[in-house]
Amino acid sequence: MTVINQPASSGGFSLSSFRAKFVLVAGAAVLFNLLLSSGVAIFNVQRLSEDVASQVGEGLTSVNEEYLRTYIETTAQRADLLLDGVQAQLQTLSSTIQYLTDNPQTSAAIGESLRRDPTLSDQLIYNAAADWAQNAPTAPTAVSVWGYLLDQAGRPTPAAENEIEKSVIMDLLGPSLMATGSPKLQMYYIGSKAASITRSVPYSDQATTLDQIYPGHNEGPSFWDFFFPGIYEGWQSWIANPSLRPTESDIVTTVPYRDATTGSMVVSYFIPIYTPDRSDVSGGVAVDLTLDQLVTLVESVNIAETGFGFLATSNGNVLATNQLGERTLGLVASDREGQGVTGLDRSLRQSTQTSIAELELPGDQNTVLRHIFLQEDGEEVPYLVVLRQLAPTNLWNGQNIAAETMTLGFVVSERDIYHSLISAQGNISEATRSIINYQLIVALLSLLVVLAAIYAVSGRITAGLRALATTARRLQDKDYSVRVAIPGRDEVAAVGVAFNKMAEEISYHTENLEGLVAERTRDLEKANLAISTLNQRLESENFRLGAELDIARKIQMMVLPKEDELGTVERLEIAGYMSPADEVGGDYYDVLHAGSRVKVGIGDVTGHGLESGVLMLMVQSVARGLQESGNSNPREFLEVLNRAIYKNIERTRTDKHLSLAFLDYDDNRVTLSGQHEEVLVIRADGTSERVETMDLGFPVGLESEIGPFIDTLEIAFTTGDFIVLHTDGVTEAEGPDGSLFGFDRMLDSALRHRQGSAEQIKAGIIGDLMSFIGTQKVHDDITLVVMRHK
Repeated sequence: MTVINQPASSGGFSLSSFRAKFVLVAGAAVLFNLLLSSGVAIFNVQRLSEDVASQVGEGLTSVNEEYLRTYIETTAQRADLLLDGVQAQLQTLSSTIQYLTDNPQTSAAIGESLRRDPTLSDQLIYNAAADWAQNAPTAPTAVSVWGYLLDQAGRPTPAAENEIEKSVIMDLLGPSLMATGSPKLQMYYIGSKAASITRSVPYSDQATTLDQIYPGHNEGPSFWDFFFPGIYEGWQSWIANPSLRPTESDIVTTVPYRDATTGSMVVSYFIPIYTPDRSDVSGGVAVDLTLDQLVTLVESVNIAETGFGFLATSNGNVLATNQLGERTLGLVASDREGQGVTGLDRSLRQSTQTSIAELELPGDQNTVLRHIFLQEDGEEVPYLVVLRQLAPTNLWNGQNIAAETMTLGFVVSERDIYHSLISAQGNISEATRSIINYQLIVALLSLLVVLAAIYAVSGRITAGLRALATTARRLQDKDYSVRVAIPGRDEVAAVGVAFNKMAEEISYHTENLEGLVAERTRDLEKANLAISTLNQRLESENFRLGAELDIARKIQMMVLPKEDELGTVERLEIAGYMSPADEVGGDYYDVLHAGSRVKVGIGDVTGHGLESGVLMLMVQSVARGLQESGNSNPREFLEVLNRAIYKNIERTRTDKHLSLAFLDYDDNRVTLSGQHEEVLVIRADGTSERVETMDLGFPVGLESEIGPFIDTLEIAFTTGDFIVLHTDGVTEAEGPDGSLFGFDRMLDSALRHRQGSAEQIKAGIIGDLMSFIGTQKVHDDITLVVMRHK
């Protein structure tokens, strides 16, 4: 006997060796573990980075947006205060002149006092060539009387004199109002439409200037109609119908236009002076505010490096912005010609930037933030737009007066305002990449260390296996004397012990092979003889059992009601059908006819086969006996039948029972008793009823006493009506697609065939059922009974 000991060295290493496979599998497991743990760590770091960046972004975004909201709301309030301050001074002047208009004696007294002061002279100088009159430049206010308000001698008409007298107070108030509050270009008074003289402060040679810029204005008929058509008429319409006033204020704002005297773009604010009885307008007071003040307010907006502000009318015309804003918004400026004034048209709608041209201005007083993209050097740059409405005003648009709400807007590059956010996110991303790189390096080093350790240990672990492999090859070469010696008590040593035992058995069986083959041959012959005998016995038993089942089926079919028997029932047509799923079925139906009493029964034994068929025959026999004994009480009938069946089931030691219901017919009504499937009643007029039997009884054969559970239900049953009884083999029959025939299909089929006899109705329903089943296997007994009233 040759003994092969475990080699002391680890031996060679080849890709096909167990050691290589061991290193590969162990290394793959370690690699998977490292990749999984590293992946989880990297995922957590990445998710933490994203969460931090998201939270930082949300915080900075919230702070920036809140700052912009507060900033624009504050700026809007400053703009409103600027305009309110100018309008307050205008109202001060108008209130004074309105008082003098309402009190002409006071006006005359004040005028008389002022004329005594040589510095306040309103002495007019007539310009024959130009056909207008104006006072000397030494006066604090410039009084201009147009040619259509002068007589042939160049003197003002009485109406014009009255307007000069009424407005003389401006010599005192005008300079002080101009010197206080927000800077104003000029304040002036325009007389009534019939005498529209002008008095303006500070003094300017406005008559000459108007001649040069607006030829024909001196031809009349009114200063109002030439320069500001529609304002005077608007005030008059408000007197007649106050609801026409767009806002609560009487002040009317003009669209921006170029001032004839200074050439500056201005906005004028007009307020009417009414007649003493408030039935008409007797003139108006105005103040010109240069757009420079609004531009200065808007230009003072300081949002990062790229931010700017703008002020626009509701139709998108930009009144104020700086050069950066005009360039960024893509505005194209042009003068809009009017009858008497020249307006500035710089509309957002005509912007070269599509997103600006489509920008929707706010419709209420809420602050709105919108994110847009602007084209800059061929690149789409994200911008943040913040919009806020100013207080509403009455606007003269060159023709009439309408409601106007200007919008203040801030525009700033998101890259600029979110610079700190982008920087923070970049730093977080850089830190995340560093962590991930360190994690990958650590994982790689760990893998190398573990693989080296596995390789070193694998030689010792696989030495015993190599010894077993060497011994197995010797055994394969039919050296049955070989044995393996593996020291230790591990699994490899246990395999070595088993291998040695196997080698001994192989050696033994090889030496005694012929004897063992002969012994096994004798054992196989004995087994074949036993199997042949058993097959003969099974064939005999199957033949006997088949004969018994055939007899049982014939007996079962013999006791079913015959057609000639059913034909003797007076006033009723009854047709029945029963088809068992096996040789012997478990369904029961019977028609018991004794004298004038007719009892129709239907039931379903649990399961099917011989035992169910025998129980069905028991029920038929007991029911027939009870009917013949004259027991006509449905409750007692079921109680007695149940006790008899229960005792037989106990004797036969089966676990069967059945659902069972009876219909007792008598004089145009039936009495239903017992628990079974729903009963279908079709009336002569085609209406249908579904009668539930769950509460009318209890399964037969399950308990010895079921009297407390039995109840009855009377159903009207007259000429033309018919009743359909069935077992669950009808409604639960499956079609090829697995769907069930169901009660509704049975009802539809009964309604389609309701004009026929009971036999025709039964045949129609069964035909529809078989068509539905098709080639599908029938799994349950099928029983159907149709009872029709003649």
